[in-house]
Amino acid sequence: MADDAGRTDGETRARAVKAARGLAPFDLLIENARLVDMVTGRARDADIGVTGAIIASVHPPDPDRAARRRIDADGAHAVPGFIDSHMHVESSMVTPAAYAAAVVPRGVTTAVWDPHELANVLGVAGVEYALEAARDGVLRLLPLAPTCVPSAPGFEAGGGDFGPETIAALLARPGIHGAAELMTMHALLDGEPRVQDIVAAGLESGKRVCGHARGLSGRDLMAFAAAGVETDHELTSGADLLAKLEAGLTIELRGSHEHLLPEFADTLKALGHLPQTVTLCTDDVFPDDLLNRGGLDRLMGILIETGLPPDWVYRAATLNAAGRIGRPDLGLIAPGKRADVVLLADLDTVRARTVILDGAVVAQAGTLLNQPPTPPVGPWMLDTVRTPPLTPADFEVAATGPRARIATLAKPRFPAWRERDVEVRNGRLVLAADMMRMAVVNRYGRNTPVRVAVLEEWGRWHGAFATTVSHDCHNLTVFGRDPVDMAVAANAVRDMGGGLAAVRDGRVVARLALPVAGLISEQPLADVAGSLAEVRRALDGMVDWEPPYLVFKALFGASLVCNAGPRVSDIGIVDVFKGRILDSPVLDHEPA
Repeated sequence: MADDAGRTDGETRARAVKAARGLAPFDLLIENARLVDMVTGRARDADIGVTGAIIASVHPPDPDRAARRRIDADGAHAVPGFIDSHMHVESSMVTPAAYAAAVVPRGVTTAVWDPHELANVLGVAGVEYALEAARDGVLRLLPLAPTCVPSAPGFEAGGGDFGPETIAALLARPGIHGAAELMTMHALLDGEPRVQDIVAAGLESGKRVCGHARGLSGRDLMAFAAAGVETDHELTSGADLLAKLEAGLTIELRGSHEHLLPEFADTLKALGHLPQTVTLCTDDVFPDDLLNRGGLDRLMGILIETGLPPDWVYRAATLNAAGRIGRPDLGLIAPGKRADVVLLADLDTVRARTVILDGAVVAQAGTLLNQPPTPPVGPWMLDTVRTPPLTPADFEVAATGPRARIATLAKPRFPAWRERDVEVRNGRLVLAADMMRMAVVNRYGRNTPVRVAVLEEWGRWHGAFATTVSHDCHNLTVFGRDPVDMAVAANAVRDMGGGLAAVRDGRVVARLALPVAGLISEQPLADVAGSLAEVRRALDGMVDWEPPYLVFKALFGASLVCNAGPRVSDIGIVDVFKGRILDSPVLDHEPA
């Protein structure tokens, strides 16, 4: 059969040769298909003969060909299995097996998995769990070695710490398919030894070095590519997309920022062709979105709706992706390739009818046929929220005098430093009506102080929200105005062993328990999606959202300290780009 790198044994190849010549039966013959050719962009009627895990023949319809099993495609479009070029299983808050059961019936047969959420919580053991899940699952998961554990060393602390030696050891393993997205962009450009050595380990391994190039342009973009980083999914505009294409980066157009997709589509249409370096990815998909809207298939449907030619979209998700991830055995329905075939009931809405992976029918009519066992969750994955009970006083900010000058974080997603004068009463800051609090609590037993920042331009809040899904160290993070509500929310999450909780008027109104590493539930996707939807609805009644930046998703990335601007971590209020760390937002006090 085929090994982890896509190589097929000689016996299977020999049988395929005989079957292609008509000297032996196919193991499987897909008849009456309308093949969409990823090379030519043309559609043609074809039968597809399969031997073992590989395609032996793609030929004009011929009812006389012998086969042990036949499938009548009945005119359905046949395309290669979809490849998600960059994703995090953990973002869907379910086990890898539950994730596979959701995406394989939608046509995804391969996914490049960066398990850096698990690694930031559990260290190398989290990557071991990912490797075990990839080994036995129905979805072809290709794990990477997380390069940013933590995402900004010295500015945050989590449950893992991967230096160059750890990365090199992981990359030496055959089940690891490259170095995952390098988010410490400026540390690399500034020559920080740890980051340079991590990239060097990736390059020396001969495997891919993936990237995260948000905001890089001009000389910095050239330098990032020159350092050996290959990919980017952090696109901000059509001009940014074009610049990164011209810099030679592999582009992973992602579905988690839908508002940008029409502009990206217009940029590609203006080129008049699809560059071979354009692929598609989901990055992060919440469980309710995954259940109700899909993942990669949803992204593909949106791009087709924008007017991109369907054959471009399918090529980006198959042949282009296979080439960029170094898997020439994938992405094409042709002799000698892996037998990953999707029969589509509808080409424009990307609705899969039948999914075949490695020559086996694995899904029909939106349902996975056989669910393999998921790797067991060990006790070491469960006890990860190690904080003492929290009190309202933990979320207050001490100050002296009648007034204080404080630093604030203005705007979600892309915060900026600001300063304000606020009242001090009974030795504590009194926030203005347009202000709120964000707090980060280290959950790995370090017993460091609760770090509290003051936010502006975050809308009007009428409650509190706490989560251990908080990129990338996934410390316990709390948002709100009232310290009492914040303490109730934080303790609810703590007592669940991780998860999400929404609180209003001192009462928990919605919650989602994620006891596995504080990120994942072992419950079925439908149950997890339902609980998350309840949390969403609760927040909708507590916050005046202002899309596209002040949205529910912004709560989970607000502590991503490797990005530009001020952020909050368990270390303090930090700015990685400026090298700034504040223990408290208070800058100066007025004398009493």
